[in-house]
Amino acid sequence: MKYAIIFHGTAGNADENWFPWLKKELRKYNYEVIVPQFPTPENQSPENWLKVFEEYENKKYLNEDTLLIGHSLGGGFLLWVLEKIRVKLGVKVKAAFFVAASIGVKPIKYYETDKPFVEKNFDWQKIKMSAERFFVFYSEDDPLVCIGNGEKLSAMLDVRLIKVKNAGHFNKAAGYTKFEQLLEKIVSVV
Repeated sequence: MKYAIIFHGTAGNADENWFPWLKKELRKYNYEVIVPQFPTPENQSPENWLKVFEEYENKKYLNEDTLLIGHSLGGGFLLWVLEKIRVKLGVKVKAAFFVAASIGVKPIKYYETDKPFVEKNFDWQKIKMSAERFFVFYSEDDPLVCIGNGEKLSAMLDVRLIKVKNAGHFNKAAGYTKFEQLLEKIVSVV
């Protein structure tokens, strides 16, 4: 079985935005999609999210076929996961996708709640060694996470920033119940 794991953001859940649509689409490529429910906004901390993720920290779920997808703060948390799995499991997943990821570049609307996740000195070398490919999506009109986060993230990962016009925060409020461009990039690596 091949797995894709989606990391939601602050106040997020498995049934929001484009997650259900992507789950259905990835089944066509024999992927089982998991969206762990992290505590949010109450008890939202990297430590609590890592506790939830422990269930998936093994080579059954994390291997050379795995896709990891982080939206909003879920993208910031994905950096924690990538840094950790390289050390703990020696794993290199197929690809990591960041969508409007909050990584600490202000302005970020909910910076105070994101702060424990993003005020970390990440080991970018370990992170870059944890996935075969990286994709970074941002929109210049995101009302929650400024595009400076995407510029920094793409620079640190040595990848091209994929700018999507009028995508806002890539959420339902911006009309994102489907995300065709993300699916295209996923299909290009599976």
